[in-house]
Amino acid sequence: MSAKKESLGRTVGIVVAVCLVCSIVVSSAAVGLRSLQQTNAKLDRQSNILEAAGLLEQAGGDIAATYNEFIEERFVDLSSGQFTEAPKPDYDMYKAADNPELSKQVENSNVGFKRRATVAPVYLVRDEQGDVSRIILPVHGSGLWDLMYAFLAVDSDGNTTRELIYYDQAETPGLGGEVLNPSWKAKWDGKKLYKDGEVAIKVTKSASDSNPYTVDALSGATLTSNGVQNQVQYWVSDAGFGPFLDKQPWKS
Repeated sequence: MSAKKESLGRTVGIVVAVCLVCSIVVSSAAVGLRSLQQTNAKLDRQSNILEAAGLLEQAGGDIAATYNEFIEERFVDLSSGQFTEAPKPDYDMYKAADNPELSKQVENSNVGFKRRATVAPVYLVRDEQGDVSRIILPVHGSGLWDLMYAFLAVDSDGNTTRELIYYDQAETPGLGGEVLNPSWKAKWDGKKLYKDGEVAIKVTKSASDSNPYTVDALSGATLTSNGVQNQVQYWVSDAGFGPFLDKQPWKS
């Protein structure tokens, strides 16, 4: 009986010791790799912005250098549509949406979130002469399963779309996940956001390629297509980047 107790105690002790050692190893690895993880996350974000800018192929493997040469990050007061300063260092519009002092309530909307930041980043794409050729806007909204995050690239006219790049989404592969399909993404090139001052872009079934205001919906993914429509419509309206695109302060 005594031998059994001693054996059980030793077993428990070994298990605890192994768990403790593993916890220390995992914690140390997490802390030690944090800097590398942050660097990789930054490069991934820059890659997606360069893709929206139409510069990813040109960048090759030199993502950071190409980003720093052609992309300028600015911040916009969404109410006035004018450039402003970031509310604080390392400002994150998605974290700010949870802070009542840095956000506002979203009303009468079907975009899948209740608050949005009052200040948002935008990315100005400058050509070799220093002129702004595209403006890249961060947009997000609900899909079928979760929020979907993307960059919408618009020409310097503030009206013509070039790219819609989803970088974080959980849609069904082969259906809503087709937002990543190059052939569908190509359908956004050259479409118009506004007509007679109103948001006119629509994601709809059997859209004509010759219609500058419609993008063909994803086959078999009605809810995802509706989500794309809702979020793009919201973010280019007066509730989102509409005042910014209308004022075009990058030309002043």
